[in-house]
Amino acid sequence: MQISEAESAVMLALWEAGEATADDLIARVAAANDWAEPTVRTLLNRLLGKGAISAEKEGRRYRYRPVLQREDWVQAQSRGIVDRLFGGRIAPLVAHFGERGELSRDDIAELRRLIEDLDDGR
Repeated sequence: MQISEAESAVMLALWEAGEATADDLIARVAAANDWAEPTVRTLLNRLLGKGAISAEKEGRRYRYRPVLQREDWVQAQSRGIVDRLFGGRIAPLVAHFGERGELSRDDIAELRRLIEDLDDGR
C-alpha cells in the first residue's frame, strides 16, 4: 500500500493515538505541518479509500482506527529504500553512512551487538 509523505504524518499520529476523531487528528498534525483543517480531512478520506484506516460513526462524527499496521508500513518502506538505493543489500547502506562519518561510536557498537546476536542465532 502506497502512503504519501503527507498521509504518513496522519498515520503516525493515528498509530500513536490508537484511535482518534478527525478533530483529534487535526489538533495533532495540522499546525505542525502548516495545514488547514480541510487538508487533514482530505488526507483522512484518501487513507479511508486506500483501506489504511477504518471509520466508525460515533454520533455526528467518526472515530478513525488504523488498519495498516505500523510495523508492516515500516517494513515496506525500509525494503523499498534498500531495494531502490542499494540493490536490495543492507551492507552498502551501512557502508554509505559509515563512509560519511554519520555513524557514532554508539551506533557502531550497537551494530556489532546486533550482528553478533544475529550470528549467534543462526
